[in-house]
Amino acid sequence: MIEKIFWGLRALLYAPFFGKFGMPSYLGKPVFLKGIRNVFIGNKVRILPNLRMETQDGGTIHIQDDVIISQNVHLTSAGNLIIGKSSLILANVFITNIDHGYSEIGVHVVKQKITVKETRIGENCFIGMGAAIMAGTILGKQCVVGANSVVRGNFPDYCVIVGSPAKIVKKYNPETHVWEKIKERN
Repeated sequence: MIEKIFWGLRALLYAPFFGKFGMPSYLGKPVFLKGIRNVFIGNKVRILPNLRMETQDGGTIHIQDDVIISQNVHLTSAGNLIIGKSSLILANVFITNIDHGYSEIGVHVVKQKITVKETRIGENCFIGMGAAIMAGTILGKQCVVGANSVVRGNFPDYCVIVGSPAKIVKKYNPETHVWEKIKERN
């Protein structure tokens, strides 16, 4: 409990440097922050320690209300990255909207052109421990991403996504009110 008081005080100290920092939000001791003037944090956002968050080339990060971000999370954006309200992101997760080029032989990857693709996490999503949400991923409402999944692509509302590469294994059926397994295609 006492650490959360310090995290709240830290949020007050850091708030003027962000594009927006809603209250009452708190911020555990970050490990790295870059370009946070382009980071917009909603109300009641809880960020645990060791966050790495960076924007570049005018990119933005929008974390909507009532989001929880666990420890050791890395968020990076050169475009518009959105994390929907009431989402939970567990530890050791990576979320980006940037792909590094690699086509030029003999040129270091960090010196090659980057590609930016919209990345958006819908509201009330659950991102499991160790997941990687890659550039160009759009998650609908209340998607569940399994631990250690590597996710890229568009996923509809109310689905469970697992694996590397990730695929839908369950979807919510609004008629039966049951999360149903998806039959594998051969």
